[in-house]
This record gives sequence, C-alpha cells and structure tokens, in this order.
Amino acid sequence: MKLRLLAVILTSIVAALMLGGCASGGRGGAATDSQWYYTLDAGDEVRIVVFGEQNLSDTYRVSDAGTITMPLIGAVDTRGHTTESLAKLITEKLANGYLRDPSVRVEMVTYRPVYVLGEVQSPGKYSYEPGMTALSAVAVAGGFTYRADTDTFKVTRKFPDGHTEKGKLGPQGTVLPGDILEVPERFF
Repeated sequence: MKLRLLAVILTSIVAALMLGGCASGGRGGAATDSQWYYTLDAGDEVRIVVFGEQNLSDTYRVSDAGTITMPLIGAVDTRGHTTESLAKLITEKLANGYLRDPSVRVEMVTYRPVYVLGEVQSPGKYSYEPGMTALSAVAVAGGFTYRADTDTFKVTRKFPDGHTEKGKLGPQGTVLPGDILEVPERFF
C-alpha cells in the first residue's frame, strides 16, 4: 500500500515538472510572460508624486543612461526598477536629510515602444498599449502584406535581468513594451 502511494506521488510530481517546463519555455522564454514583470528602462516616462511637495512632483523621462534627475536628490538610477521599487528608492533618498517622512508614488505615463518589422504594411516603432497582442501590433502597423506568415511571429524580448531572448508568438501571444516583433515571409 505504501509503495503504491509513493508511486502515485512520484508520478504526479514528474507530470507536474514536465508540464511546468512546457509552460515556461525553459528559462522564462521569450514566448511566455508568466514570470515577467515590468521594469523601467530608457524611453519610459513616469509621473512621480511626492505628497505635499508640488515642486518635486513631475513627469520624468528615463534617459538613455537609465536615469531620471530630480530636484534635491539629483540623478536616480531607474533601470531595472519596478514603479514600486523606484518609489521606495526615492522615498529613502528624500528621507536622507531632505524631507521628514516623505510619501512617494510612481506611475507609468508612457511605456517603451514596440517595433513591428517584416511583412507588414508599415514596419516601424509604435506605442505600446497594455494588453497588446501580436495581432493587434500587426494591425497598428497597417496589417499584413500578401507574403506574410500569419500564424507564427518572431519576437525578441529583453528581460528584467538584462538578457534578451528570441522566441515565437502566435497571433494572440502577448507583446510587451520594448519587444521587437517580426512577421516572417511565408513559403508558398
């Protein structure tokens, strides 16, 4: 009886591990976003609100160096931070000799653009919209050309730790800010 229970448990564990590997695409592959969370990088625009301090509250664009410059505290490295972790960092910097018990909120104003290339009518750089799919990105780029493979797209994605991966997306696959989506040519 114990041996049978052990066999059922081991089989369940192996099955779960196999399914988990398929779903995640390995290391959080470019075609999945299950472990992805948005981190700031060059080209993003954020609104920083310091409650009770209108002179510090403003909209800031992240520079190519990955920083913003605020009054009192100067350059703040934003690259790799979420909006929540950036708010915490700014709070700590302002509390370090400038303000007593500061309260800071950071919210996204504009995300990094997405790039749609290949067999679309108007390849180029486009504004990211939350919830964007590969098909909606193609629509923004004017739709497919007559040579386009409309079933599978190539995507290059930069992850929060800085590495980039290439993968494939279907038409309903999620496009993320900064993605490079390429619509390949179909073979007749």
